[in-house]
Amino acid sequence: MLIGRIVGAHGTGGVCKVASYAESLTAFEPGNPLFVEAGDHDWQTLEVLWVKPHPKGALMALGGVTDRDAAEKLRGAALYVDKRRLPALESENYYWFELIGMEVFTQDDVFLGRLESILATGSNDVYVVRLADRETLVPALASVVRRVDTERRRMEVVLPEGL
Repeated sequence: MLIGRIVGAHGTGGVCKVASYAESLTAFEPGNPLFVEAGDHDWQTLEVLWVKPHPKGALMALGGVTDRDAAEKLRGAALYVDKRRLPALESENYYWFELIGMEVFTQDDVFLGRLESILATGSNDVYVVRLADRETLVPALASVVRRVDTERRRMEVVLPEGL
């Protein structure tokens, strides 16, 4: 499952800046393998050495990535984990990476766009849904999000008044 992307290097020691698609950094458990797609058919399996929060994502050290040049070569690489390694969630809970990319529709079957990212706020998450240059912010509340179909990659929402 796609759980993030390397967006750059940090410092000189091979540390990678990561945009995480997972709600929690526990998806990047140290010692676990990450499947890294750095380009067209260029796959590597790298071990997570450590990970820590950083503004807009995380900083991560990967086995074998020892200097800034090696980290820069991974810029843009997609990060995948074996879904079976992730802890099971309670019913009606989803990993962020399971939601990102879903098509979002209103209860009247009006296409709002694709769920592009998720903002963690103090009270509830907010889904950023984009269609061309229009952005809709959808509160991740049970009263708003009526159906999530992970198989069909589709979400149905009831937008609050004013959205």
